[in-house]
Amino acid sequence: MKLILQESITGLGNPGDLVQVKSGYGRNYLLPSGKAIIANDENMKVYEAKQQDLQIQEEKKLSNAKEIYKKINDFSTSLSVLLSEEGTMYGSIGTKEISELLEENNFKIERSAIRLPEGSLKEIGTFVIDLELHPEVVAKINLELKPEET
Repeated sequence: MKLILQESITGLGNPGDLVQVKSGYGRNYLLPSGKAIIANDENMKVYEAKQQDLQIQEEKKLSNAKEIYKKINDFSTSLSVLLSEEGTMYGSIGTKEISELLEENNFKIERSAIRLPEGSLKEIGTFVIDLELHPEVVAKINLELKPEET
């Protein structure tokens, strides 16, 4: 299935790119979410005309991501968590909690940009977390989970 991307998708392409995807991926995810449109003659003409505008928008997103990268890369913070008597955490720390913690430190990062390859954090320690600000810009922050003092 040939589609024209409406927004940047990691591993697939940038806005305005003509991509070939499996029909299930296109019909069930890309088209309903508005991330792509079907590549017919009419849509191709419209997108060829808009290609320059899309390129300018993408360059702005990239420059904004680079500015945020300069501010947030190698940022370190800590979070106190409750531990049980056995020393295990109650619950876990996921993208929602990390996003809220960054917001408290004046960084507005979307939850979808936070990468936790091994899933939620379930033990105390220091973790390096990737923030995908743009497909070409990935910042790293250090998060220390420490026991809450009682």
